Amino acid sequence: MIFLPQFNVDQLVGLMSEATVLMGVPTFYTRLLDHPQFDRHRASGIRLFVSGSAPLLAETHVQFADRTGHHILERYGMTETNMNTSNPYDGERRAGTVGLPLPGVEVKVTDPETGAALPENTVGQIEVRGPNVFKGYWQMPEKTAAELRGNGFFITGDLGKIDEDGYVHILGRNKDLIISGGYNIYPKEIELVLDAQPGVLESAVIGVPHRDLGETVIGLIVAAPGQSQDLEQIMEAIQGTLARFKQPRRLIVVPELPRNAMAKVQKNILREQFKDAVHAI
Repeated sequence: MIFLPQFNVDQLVGLMSEATVLMGVPTFYTRLLDHPQFDRHRASGIRLFVSGSAPLLAETHVQFADRTGHHILERYGMTETNMNTSNPYDGERRAGTVGLPLPGVEVKVTDPETGAALPENTVGQIEVRGPNVFKGYWQMPEKTAAELRGNGFFITGDLGKIDEDGYVHILGRNKDLIISGGYNIYPKEIELVLDAQPGVLESAVIGVPHRDLGETVIGLIVAAPGQSQDLEQIMEAIQGTLARFKQPRRLIVVPELPRNAMAKVQKNILREQFKDAVHAI
């Protein structure tokens, strides 16, 4: 085991020949792809690359496979449930998904309002049940009752869908859902479009207060190293891809996205920081 005090891509590349498995978050893999010395030779001694804690872009999965010959194994777990799903070790590791439910684990997608199960390829809240699920929050009966159903299903707070082959897709957190003018907007859909634009390293989409619509969409963009951004050009590019109500009211370039110790983007910080962004238009 090689434990590092923090993520340093130069150090990671330098130590890669001394290990056979790398367990990381999506940011690890985007940073590795940007490193000039990371290539197929550097990755040749690694048996397995694993990603978790946040959704891995399908584009990153494909680019990583092209660069190294390795298909990242993405899976899905939580503190309250341990591991729920995983792409197979032997079998198809499907880009853009967190794989199939593990043995003994049930996963379903439900309507957040009614709790009714939804059909395949329909977005809703993800619920899980199995021996991996915890018994409840310590000394917090109200929170336990709100999130752990009597039939044993735990309401994860994640939004997603299950496709026709049973693969689970994570689209974001329920609390990150944007409701603008009565429309439900899933930030992940917009982030995928923004991330695909030339010169964009990564993005985060949030909802901010709007007097008429309740909330409106703001896109925060981190430029790729050495790249500058033409925000008007990006806005023009996404108009043909996204429905009008999903198009960001404003794009803002930021030096980096705030992350917690698990490298997850802290959208609550962004919502607070940019809550008045639409007033500046």
